[in-house]
Amino acid sequence: MEFDIKVRRVLDKYHQRISEEEVFWNSLPMEEMMEREDEWLLAVGKDTGNFINSLAKSANSKTLLELGTSYGYSTIFLAEAARANGGQVITLELHADKVNYAKEKIREAGLEDFVDFHLGDALDFLNNSKLTFDFVLVDIWKRFYVPSFDLFYPKLKKGAWVVADNMLYPPEFKPEATAYRNRVKETHSFDSILLPIGSGIETSYLRE
Repeated sequence: MEFDIKVRRVLDKYHQRISEEEVFWNSLPMEEMMEREDEWLLAVGKDTGNFINSLAKSANSKTLLELGTSYGYSTIFLAEAARANGGQVITLELHADKVNYAKEKIREAGLEDFVDFHLGDALDFLNNSKLTFDFVLVDIWKRFYVPSFDLFYPKLKKGAWVVADNMLYPPEFKPEATAYRNRVKETHSFDSILLPIGSGIETSYLRE
């Protein structure tokens, strides 16, 4: 995947942090690691990032919704696609420190004009928003996957793509992942497939 120099430099910084965090995780008991989970990037990873970037570009997506900015790693991939398409990313995050970090990296990448940050509860935003979307990345706490889907589903444009992360890993979230996949199928409106990319992504195309 070819990106301009500013984007590549920012992604390199993220990848360095990801590598450092993985080393640190191995030195921590699992319980402590989970207690400190808001400190970690917990990023979708390079393969998933490249995939969503390529998919959004190929679909010429204009209004991209990201549920879960976190520290902005996946936002970079989406914003680069939005710039190519003349569109915008609307990204939602509950934690101000994560948003501030993400904003800094987005500026470094030269993509600030293509991202609209919203700080607060994702479900509240979706419940009140009048926007419609043609691409959605779902990467929030897994218990909110189905409730968020029920709110953004009516706001999807025909031909929209929805990508949900963490369908295969971590295994402790399998019940939530299964519930989400079943909810998508229950609508009878999507062509949907589970792809073994990164932590597993359910990739769904709204045909109706």
